[in-house]
Amino acid sequence: AQLVESGGGMVQPGGSLTLSCAASGFTFRAYHMSWFRQVPGQGPERVSSIHKGGAITRYADSVKDRFSISRDNVQNILYLQINNLAPEDTDLYYCARQTSDWAMYPPDYDLWGRGTQVIVTS
Repeated sequence: AQLVESGGGMVQPGGSLTLSCAASGFTFRAYHMSWFRQVPGQGPERVSSIHKGGAITRYADSVKDRFSISRDNVQNILYLQINNLAPEDTDLYYCARQTSDWAMYPPDYDLWGRGTQVIVTS
């Protein structure tokens, strides 16, 4: 099983990016999925989650007006669209596979990608 992120890069403030997470080696549609971001020296922040069926989503308060999570259960890809990027969004973004039920808190994860770097700078 593997998760591979892509789509990161260097963008100016106010710009947009769409991150992708390609899943392989497991039944993608059977798992809830999440995006995290990691700032060096700090713990990971779960920014968004999506139910395995794709109809239910969750967002951290800090991003809910600018981030949009979605998934394609045919192509086995998870997406994160980020709008109106700000310098504080500079982070390593990575996806993870959730093993726990949707309602369980905190959720459990057993598979992580290596991440894609987003740099927001003018």
